[in-house]
Amino acid sequence: MSLSRKRKKELRKLQSQANALWESQQVLVGEAAHVAREASRQLGNFGREQVGPQVQATYEKYAAPYVDRSVKASKHVLEKNIVPATGVVVGTALSAWDAANETRQRFAAGRGFSLPDASKYSKKADKYAKSVTRKLSSAIPEPQRKGMGAGGVIAIILGAVAAAGVLYAAWQTLRADDELWVADDPLRAPDA
Repeated sequence: MSLSRKRKKELRKLQSQANALWESQQVLVGEAAHVAREASRQLGNFGREQVGPQVQATYEKYAAPYVDRSVKASKHVLEKNIVPATGVVVGTALSAWDAANETRQRFAAGRGFSLPDASKYSKKADKYAKSVTRKLSSAIPEPQRKGMGAGGVIAIILGAVAAAGVLYAAWQTLRADDELWVADDPLRAPDA
């Protein structure tokens, strides 16, 4: 296929225009990439300087108390319920494993079943009972005894006043005043 000179010239011109357009697009894409990098940097700065502190302040104001409370509650449940229960389960499993090994060794040695030693288990039961009693007694706090309150002081003062009143009445009744005593002979005039 042969092309005329005119067509070849037009195609070369079109190719040079396409190359110029391609170069200008490459420059434009480079500028756009530069703008995108700068925008990304500015967005990061804005996030660190404005958004981050605002989010942190909002979190500390609204969510942090609930998160702290839930962390404390979970820690309490973990330490007071789950860990002791797990310890009991693991301890029981290990004790059963040891008992099975001991029984297997007795059978292997030809001793078979033997009756348990009652004194050994009674000592262990006494030891565990003392331990449980100690733990239970420490778990229930003994009420603190307080000194005498205001009611006790008022009662003592009223009691002392009443006793003083009784003593004063008795003294008034039993004192030796001649004027208070009735004379034996009503007709005789008093001595002056």
